[in-house]
Amino acid sequence: MKKIAKFTLALAALAIAGTATFAKPKKNKVVKIGAIQLVEHPALDASYKGFVDGLKDAGYEDGKNLKIIYENAQGEQSNCVTIADKLISQRCDIIFAIATPAAQAVANKTENIPILVTAVTDPKTAGLVESNEKPGTNVTGTSDLTPCAAQIQLLKKIVPNAKKVAMLYCSSEENSRFQINLAKTECDKLGLSYVDATVSNTNEVQQVVQSLVGKVDAIYTPTDNMIASTMATVSLITTPAKIPVICGEEGMCKSGGLATFGINYYELGKQTAKMAVEIINGKKPRNMPIQYLDTCDFTYNKETAEAIGITIPADLLK
Repeated sequence: MKKIAKFTLALAALAIAGTATFAKPKKNKVVKIGAIQLVEHPALDASYKGFVDGLKDAGYEDGKNLKIIYENAQGEQSNCVTIADKLISQRCDIIFAIATPAAQAVANKTENIPILVTAVTDPKTAGLVESNEKPGTNVTGTSDLTPCAAQIQLLKKIVPNAKKVAMLYCSSEENSRFQINLAKTECDKLGLSYVDATVSNTNEVQQVVQSLVGKVDAIYTPTDNMIASTMATVSLITTPAKIPVICGEEGMCKSGGLATFGINYYELGKQTAKMAVEIINGKKPRNMPIQYLDTCDFTYNKETAEAIGITIPADLLK
């Protein structure tokens, strides 16, 4: 089993979310929520679990006063479209969309049903809202924007002799491109050179990562759904080659990445559940700002660190 250590840090600059006071559920009212998840991997799975648990905490329990119709697209955009049609035809009260392609598929199909998104880095860039501060559409939710600059600083701190970094991501994922641009800006500030290592499907991951061996000092990968779902494959190459991989989130570390400053996707899901309750009680998505978590976790994989000969600086472990 992978050994994971995690330490929580405050990120006040990212905080927009507030606390919510729950109204009691209405008697004899069954709320129907359709849930569409892009693909199975630990971060998105945790978001869904947090959402369900958050609703339960607020008095909404599946099988009692809540009906959840859950569908997983297995990473296929065409499946997202099919599922979107299905959930709309089911006349859901709310549709909960996990990850950008899932959110876009639903948003392109309905302007009437409230849509809550999560694990979407920048809803504005994704074309889901008019602005993150005032959506102006039937879409709102929570962003999984991580501190990309801090992650690059972490890379430099853990691998101080690094000169060249590979940016590993899916070229068609808008969230990934957004994060990579932030990461590149920080690399420029720190004097790190970088090279894009892009994939368009999971079958390309092994070959692309293998091509980096001996050519880069480290790899950075953001909260990219395709890379997250194939992180075990990545680590099978990078660990023996002693290439440290700084990741966008904790689940990628569990699968063999070295370290991250990342958000807690379970808590992100619970935060989205609070927004769902507000919508159930009459609030309109168009007037609900996109929310962010105000903490992040420093997480590292002890086994990976030992295997590649990396010593984690003591101040990160406090």
